[in-house]
Amino acid sequence: MTESTPSDDGSAGAADLMTADTSLGSVVVDKDGMTVYYFLKDTPGSGTSACTGDCLTAWPPVYAESEDVVADGVTGELGTIETPDGEYQVTIDGRPVYLFAQDMAPGDVNGQGVNQVWYAVAPDGSQVGP
Repeated sequence: MTESTPSDDGSAGAADLMTADTSLGSVVVDKDGMTVYYFLKDTPGSGTSACTGDCLTAWPPVYAESEDVVADGVTGELGTIETPDGEYQVTIDGRPVYLFAQDMAPGDVNGQGVNQVWYAVAPDGSQVGP
């Protein structure tokens, strides 16, 4: 049962990001309703991701179709950085965002606080937690 999944009506221009209520409160989720996270080792505004190699297996980037990120309910500043493979990774307030491979269903927040460097993202672009 999911409250946070977007409608699958096939309409063009669907949001890349939106918000959903979780056990952490309201957080940013991707178009499939999966929780979005910050990596504290990323430098805001650097234009690069510090998550490389095996890190990307556990923490896949949130991608956008183009440089123009579409969001519903997210008030943090949206943008993208170009990944080494030419994809557009979404940023919020200049920080790249990721999914957690161990989140299995919309609303899961299993990545929250992992190694004290991964935290969910609030709709205003702040990190949820310490």
